[in-house]
Amino acid sequence: MPEPLREAIRETAEDIATLLRGVSDTSVAVPGSAWTVGEAAAHLALANELMADLAAGHERPYGDGTPESLAPANARALAAFGERRAQPLAAMIVEQAEAFLVAAERSRTGRPGAAADRSALNTPLGPMDRAVLASYLLTHMLGHGHDLARALRRPHMIDDGRVALCVPFLLRVMPRVADTAATARLTARYGVRLRGGGPAFGVTLADGTVTVTEGPPERPDCTVVIDPVAFLLIALGRRDTWRAMARGQVFAVGRKPWLGPRFPSLFVAP
Repeated sequence: MPEPLREAIRETAEDIATLLRGVSDTSVAVPGSAWTVGEAAAHLALANELMADLAAGHERPYGDGTPESLAPANARALAAFGERRAQPLAAMIVEQAEAFLVAAERSRTGRPGAAADRSALNTPLGPMDRAVLASYLLTHMLGHGHDLARALRRPHMIDDGRVALCVPFLLRVMPRVADTAATARLTARYGVRLRGGGPAFGVTLADGTVTVTEGPPERPDCTVVIDPVAFLLIALGRRDTWRAMARGQVFAVGRKPWLGPRFPSLFVAP
């Protein structure tokens, strides 16, 4: 696991905890969500605990590996966990993020009883090694941390550097979260480039199959150039593509630039 990823996980957990520590009323609604601040924070605490257990090599079934299964799994977990106070949840979010890092480090150093770091782990969105799972953890915290910041009217903690560290997870799950109805009859080669020297990748669609590559494909039909923060928020269903385009945060070039606005609709936000 790259050291910047470890630091981003630790710092993001602390940023979220800082948001929560001064909150006395966790019944405030989260904009665009059916959850309150207390429920969103409880979900984050439980998810960090789940990720820590997975990093330690424990089996923790959670849904069936599809995006559609996550909502009912989340509902069951929240129903069984009654804590909604801000202070205990803030502490748990930080503690479980640290537990994840400790478990990942034990695996890397090969201490007795630890599985190899390259071993595939069964996660809520399919098999991953611990490095990709760490990227998943960071992505998940940033998405819900953004929601909490909006609810509490505070600045969010997403920045270009943290978004770049989320890309390994997003590339891994894109084929799994593709909308089969939207991709069934589409043949296209996309290049996607994050502004400011961020990562670039390719997505090729043919015969209902979605192939994702590090680096753009040869002769892409459409290249999407996008602000990193807007990219993550669109990928997680937190920002509308047309709104981002109107703000100049995303534009499409190439032989078929009209394919650009269609790109986010090809996937279901994890």
